[in-house]
Amino acid sequence: MRAVLTRVSAASVAIDGQTVGRIGKGFLILLGVGPEDTEQTCRYLAEKALGLRIFEDEYGKMNLSLADVGGQVLVVSQFTLYGNCRKGRRPSFTEAAGPALGNELYERFLSVCAELGYPPQHGSFGADMQVESVNDGPVTLILDTDQLMDTSRRG
Repeated sequence: MRAVLTRVSAASVAIDGQTVGRIGKGFLILLGVGPEDTEQTCRYLAEKALGLRIFEDEYGKMNLSLADVGGQVLVVSQFTLYGNCRKGRRPSFTEAAGPALGNELYERFLSVCAELGYPPQHGSFGADMQVESVNDGPVTLILDTDQLMDTSRRG
């Protein structure tokens, strides 16, 4: 799984001109699913992302977590995180999970976030969405379970 996590002071997602999710201070998470991902990689990524201490404390150090600041979460599915731009000028998306697995693990990620105490606002898998965010910092991180996890723990 891949996620682009941005610390935001506000973010929202709209479908067909209707806002379907909106948060204040927190994390905007763009989430991509790969074909080898499982519920285990999903849980690992959610725990890792939601536990990051990237909010500033009283000394200006990134030392506070989402829980410490009472933050919220907005999750938007984004298969294009698996876009391959090595050849030509048109990205290939064959490295992304198929729609069935992608949707299943996207929904599972949302459930894990809720289980961890952060019921997320979210978009709709496969929909054409418009995402707005006010980046705070800006602080943006790329999380990839292929790089973060011990491969023996993926399955």
